[in-house]
Amino acid sequence: MSMGSLLEMKGITKVYPNGVLANDGVDFSVRKGEIHALVGENGAGKTTLMRVLFGLETPDEGEIYYKGSQLQISSPLQAIRSGIGMVHQHFMLAPSLTVTENIVLGVEPRKGLRFDWDQAVSKVKELAERYNLHVDPRAQIRDIPIGMRQKVEILKALLRGAELLVLDEPTAVLTPQETEELFASLMELKKQGHTMVFISHKLGEVKQITDRISVMRGGRMVGVRNTAEVSEADISRLMVGRDVLLRVNKPPAKPGKKVLEVESLSLFTPEGKALLDGVSFSVREGEILGIAGVEGNGQSELVEILTGLRQAHGGSLRIEGQLCTNAAPGQLRRLGVSHIPEDRMLHGVAVDAAIQENLMADRISKPDYSGKVFLRTKDIESTAKSLVQEFNIVARSPRTPVKMLSGGNIQKVVVAREFSSNPKLVIANQPTRGVDVGAIEFIHRKLVEICRSGVAVLLISADLNEVMSLSDRLLVFYGGRVVAGFSNADAVSEEELGLYMLGIKAQESAQLKEALA
Repeated sequence: MSMGSLLEMKGITKVYPNGVLANDGVDFSVRKGEIHALVGENGAGKTTLMRVLFGLETPDEGEIYYKGSQLQISSPLQAIRSGIGMVHQHFMLAPSLTVTENIVLGVEPRKGLRFDWDQAVSKVKELAERYNLHVDPRAQIRDIPIGMRQKVEILKALLRGAELLVLDEPTAVLTPQETEELFASLMELKKQGHTMVFISHKLGEVKQITDRISVMRGGRMVGVRNTAEVSEADISRLMVGRDVLLRVNKPPAKPGKKVLEVESLSLFTPEGKALLDGVSFSVREGEILGIAGVEGNGQSELVEILTGLRQAHGGSLRIEGQLCTNAAPGQLRRLGVSHIPEDRMLHGVAVDAAIQENLMADRISKPDYSGKVFLRTKDIESTAKSLVQEFNIVARSPRTPVKMLSGGNIQKVVVAREFSSNPKLVIANQPTRGVDVGAIEFIHRKLVEICRSGVAVLLISADLNEVMSLSDRLLVFYGGRVVAGFSNADAVSEEELGLYMLGIKAQESAQLKEALA
């Protein structure tokens, strides 16, 4: 092992049964006490490499050395016992249990045969204090903010003795304030001798928090750099192999008539708690209306109602003046509503079906593609091939199953279908979540293009940089209500938005009314 290295992965090769070469002789080294960024496009091999490290995948070739000794990691339990912890992007917490119960689950202190609650709480408090990861030990997970849930995940790993922490997209759903708080905690962990692998698509954060950067492309390691010696543009160039436009080039908006009108929309839980509390706004053709907010404040429920996946309990919804409250998804699509869903794998694609079948799913019954008896196969294949080329979907052919694609290319399949359906309104919910800078650049450009062609766009995003750079107008959700609005998205800072998102600030009704019009 190299001097000062805590971890060395040498010649890691992983070929999946379908023939995909995910890792091609990858060397990856992390020094003790550093925060080391691992970046790359979707499909570059980052996730596979970390799954190998955490015992979720077995490499076909290669060796792992940890603390100077060769290590065979056959399971996550073995990785944890060796001092390697992983905090996944999608939290693995039980919502109905308390913070303490989640942290000690599986390693519970006992008093005789019973769970020792007091000792468990004491352990959590001590650990939280030591690492400046302040949590409420007695609160239920479902009742705490996203930022605290992130801390719970980190404390879970630390309690089990993790010295090397792998953090997968740790700030994906955090506000600026929560991100800064997390970074302060990570610096404290580093100060106390812990080592971290930081996986992120947010290059500004990579620059802010890390010491070194390893860049992967096409299953290979293409460069290792000291963070202080490279710019965001340098990093993206290494990732993609070309220059990437990191800022959206957006012509001025020329809003037209109202396409979507939402009036006093309400939704309640069976217990009577308001998930949406009298939400009103409109979206005009030729503009992007952005909605910012910490996840869990009504945005997902709003999108489900707007796309026919959930029934509202009150209020109204109009598309180009036509009342369509609680209409079925098919009716809304016929009215010109397109939807890029928050979870592409759940609502966006049929993973076992081919790219072509996914692209044509919403139009296969139309006369252009369906004859009296048989489908018009040649027309279907021609359209699918054209969309694959236009939206730069990287695949062997349109007949390739979607499950064979990277996350960024799966998202492009969804975007291609929704944008080519001649929409009047595009509802884009987290359109670039979990995709790389190249795919982000492409999707952003397409969103602006379709909007400026006269389509109304409703953008919901937890990424403040995205929602601020793309939006013409901007609303902020908190507690199922619109608490702030800006008729010019450039007129507000990320820090101020964060205060509204956390419920610390709320606008006066007169100021809010102007942005809702």
